Amino acid sequence: MYGLWRPRVLGGWRVPATGPVILAVNHSHNIDGPMVIGVAPRASHFLVKKEAFVGPLGPFMRSVGQLEVDRSTADRTAITRALEVLSGGGVLGIFPEGTRGEGDFAALRAGLAYFAVRSGAPIVPVAVLGSTERSGRLIKALPALRSRIDVVFGDPFEAGDGSGRRTRKALDEATERIQKQLTAHLEDARRLTGRQATLK
Repeated sequence: MYGLWRPRVLGGWRVPATGPVILAVNHSHNIDGPMVIGVAPRASHFLVKKEAFVGPLGPFMRSVGQLEVDRSTADRTAITRALEVLSGGGVLGIFPEGTRGEGDFAALRAGLAYFAVRSGAPIVPVAVLGSTERSGRLIKALPALRSRIDVVFGDPFEAGDGSGRRTRKALDEATERIQKQLTAHLEDARRLTGRQATLK
């Protein structure tokens, strides 16, 4: 990541040095996940759509600990492996919007709340900004080489209400709390970096 672009990492010290952690990352470009994996202060295991595990990239991604997930169903294997990462004190990376979009945390799926409430792991919000600003000249699907990409880590927070409940209502309430925290972090990150939302 540092060889191809110019990442600026802010707040990396906010990621707890030990114990289970969930990185909740906005997702507006394909490079966002690899960028966070490359610059995060701890090794992380991201839930990645199975469609990305194609050709030689598949074995490589598995070898570096990324978790393949089938988004068309409740992928119990992926869920089990993700919970194992957290129970082992590791770092789980999730794109809570479920798919690439505006990257503004406007529509969250319930998966993040489930993992956070079930494991008790704190969530660290992560904003990746600048990856969609300029396309590369040779490879349009990638940001322009040597362009500045900001990765801003926020303060860890608990998603649950402390009751330990895992009912549908508890998960819905947790999702609402998470969305407020992630949206606030994204706004703070934009102010801190001087980047505004990209208009499309």
